[in-house]
Amino acid sequence: MPILRRLALATALSGLCLLPTSDLAAQEVEQEGQEVEQAPDRRPGEGVGPFQRLIIRGATVIDGTGAPPRGPMDIVVEGNRIVEVRSVGVPGVPIDDENRPQEATREIDAEGMYLLPGFVDTHAHEGGRAQGTPAEYVYKLWMAHGVTTVRDPGSGNGVEWTLAARERSARNEIVAPRIFVYVRPGMGWEDVPVTTPEAAREWVRWAAREGVDGLKLGSHDPEIMAALIDEAKKHGLGTQAHLGQTGVARMDALDAARLGLGSLEHWYGLPEALFDDRTVQDFRFDYNYNDEYHRFGEAGRLWKQAAALGSDKWRSVIDEFLELGFVLSPTLTIYEANRDVQRAREADWHDTYTLPSLWEFYQPSRSSHGSYWFSWTTQDEIEWRRNFRIWMSFLNDYKNAGGRVCTGSDSGFIYKLYGFDYIRELELLQEAGFHPLEVIRAATLCGAEVLHEPKGKAIEFGIIRPGLLADLVLVEENPVADLKVLYGTGAIRLDPETGEPRRVGGVRYTIKDGIIYDARQLLEDVAELVERAKADRAIATGEGG
Repeated sequence: MPILRRLALATALSGLCLLPTSDLAAQEVEQEGQEVEQAPDRRPGEGVGPFQRLIIRGATVIDGTGAPPRGPMDIVVEGNRIVEVRSVGVPGVPIDDENRPQEATREIDAEGMYLLPGFVDTHAHEGGRAQGTPAEYVYKLWMAHGVTTVRDPGSGNGVEWTLAARERSARNEIVAPRIFVYVRPGMGWEDVPVTTPEAAREWVRWAAREGVDGLKLGSHDPEIMAALIDEAKKHGLGTQAHLGQTGVARMDALDAARLGLGSLEHWYGLPEALFDDRTVQDFRFDYNYNDEYHRFGEAGRLWKQAAALGSDKWRSVIDEFLELGFVLSPTLTIYEANRDVQRAREADWHDTYTLPSLWEFYQPSRSSHGSYWFSWTTQDEIEWRRNFRIWMSFLNDYKNAGGRVCTGSDSGFIYKLYGFDYIRELELLQEAGFHPLEVIRAATLCGAEVLHEPKGKAIEFGIIRPGLLADLVLVEENPVADLKVLYGTGAIRLDPETGEPRRVGGVRYTIKDGIIYDARQLLEDVAELVERAKADRAIATGEGG
């Protein structure tokens, strides 16, 4: 029986909603023979290397730990590993070549450039049939923005599909970030529906044997959630969860953290953990969760129902999360259109880089997930702006207390484009109060730790250190001074010579496993995919003559 049909059967038999989260559409059961297209093999010229001895010369290093930039530095990479990070001088003084590592088989002149660890997207869907987004398109957008590792939350294209993509990426047969495979309870399993703690444990054991990296959990009954998390720990599997409104009355974020949940996606369950004068959200009396205007409109009025910022309740929840080692992956960017839909809709990258099928998916609709703009009002946006202010305050307070906040994008919905809106997540964390160096740490080290800790392993990437994998990002402008220079479309500056506006920045090179990718060429490839799709659509519809 095809794996996706087995998933449909398991869902029907279990009576559980396996798809309760904000990424619902990416998890739609595919029709047989209509899976998302796998990425093609790497073509000639798509990445060069790895090299026997690559030396990146003269870069200013932002190492991902929160340490300040330092340069000029020479970084030596042998094969797919960093072997040396050496200071070779001071700014404004010519570098003494005698103090530099020698005998390179390949060099990159990075003087005046900034070197960062590869970025980690902890909430990254690998395309979707509903959006018409093939894997190649998604991967190249990520890689063009320096994303070298992703966690697929739920493996919506199927367990076998995602495992295969992970292995092809690990062998660098495709242009793609390294992939961590997280799956939903019941996926790919046809033996027993996951309706009891015993069945939950049996399914986790099966998933571990299949080789998945972790579980994406939803609004499961507490006894089933407890069994899933406990069994996952026994097998070195990570756990992440979106605690949808259908389940938070019985299990909020603090309840889940006490069971051992590793990380929380989005933010549902956090305000509920902070309630001090109610036990359920103040739903409108005609609320229907399946009406996405109700779902997202009312969610924008939720944080103001929580305990006051800085109150004893507020502090006690943060303190307990800290004690439990709980990690937050807020995906601020995926909710941003709620506070200003026009900004998200009119982003300057859509014309060139958004596929027509994805653009169509974004349009107001009662059936396309995250397309609830058919009734969105000024007041809804105002409520969401207030929501963001309180939510951001919690994130900043948690970070300041020592809690870990990682970066994830959940792109492919709500006018949010892969890669571009990962960078927007970084900007939103800075808006929340994070120093840009704290933002970069959230985008690198935090994600690496979250992905390695369940396995009981030291990190293999996430900071720039000898012995770690050569997952690196080179950019010509200073991202600490302005995160906008990481966008593929860059940032607008006045040319000092002409006085005219021009675009600067954009990632120059993304290096994964010691293989150098030209980020600008990756974006050109995406633009070509989009143009071809537009032309095909015009022919199919008879538009454009």
